[in-house]
Amino acid sequence: QVQLAESGGGSVQAGGSLRLSCAASGFTFSAYAMGWFRQAPGEEHEFVAAINRSGGKTYYADSLKGRVTISRDNPKNTVYLQMNSLKPDDTAVYYCAASAAHYSGSFYPDDRNEYNYWGQGTQVTVSS
Repeated sequence: QVQLAESGGGSVQAGGSLRLSCAASGFTFSAYAMGWFRQAPGEEHEFVAAINRSGGKTYYADSLKGRVTISRDNPKNTVYLQMNSLKPDDTAVYYCAASAAHYSGSFYPDDRNEYNYWGQGTQVTVSS
């Protein structure tokens, strides 16, 4: 069965760093673009970053560009999110997701409807 398993979340002080991982199984990982979204308490899902199938093209939310880096290791079926200079308002549940939409040649990485599979999320808490 399809599974996306996030890990690497936890509690960190403001200014610190975290590296989230998402291990995929049950589908052809290299055939899917991958993305990260987050949801803070009382807020809707927010796009964080995305990466195409080969890893050669990345996308970032304007508000996070420069502080986060997305990468993938296709032989390991894993996508990563490196987060630096963390702020208290980065506190959220972070989700990884897989998208087959890139096959069309037109990809909207910040659109939740582009993604076929979702993980259960990992909690990130940033304290002041």
